[in-house]
Amino acid sequence: MMIIRNRVLPIGRRFSAINICGLLFVKQSAELTPELLTHERIHTRQMTELFIIPFYIIYVAEWLVRVVLSGGNLFGSYRALSMEREAYRYQDDPGYLKRRRRFAQWRNIQKAP
Repeated sequence: MMIIRNRVLPIGRRFSAINICGLLFVKQSAELTPELLTHERIHTRQMTELFIIPFYIIYVAEWLVRVVLSGGNLFGSYRALSMEREAYRYQDDPGYLKRRRRFAQWRNIQKAP
């Protein structure tokens, strides 16, 4: 995963990094912690399994459904995404990717946050 420090991406105060097609864009002011790297590596694995375009289609579609169901809660809908729930749950576990099963994000698809 290539890491690119910049001032533009990701947009928003709550986010310090965004993984786009395996390129990790990190705000210059953000601390690049082991937890953040693990979180983004989990997303890279998800992208690899689903292929890039289907990953983003599923990600955005699930987010839109959750926004509607939550009454417009954008950040809450982001945190409730199955892919984000997996990444947040295991970001503190550096060995997770070694034992992760394929398509593990689907275990969280129907569960409410």
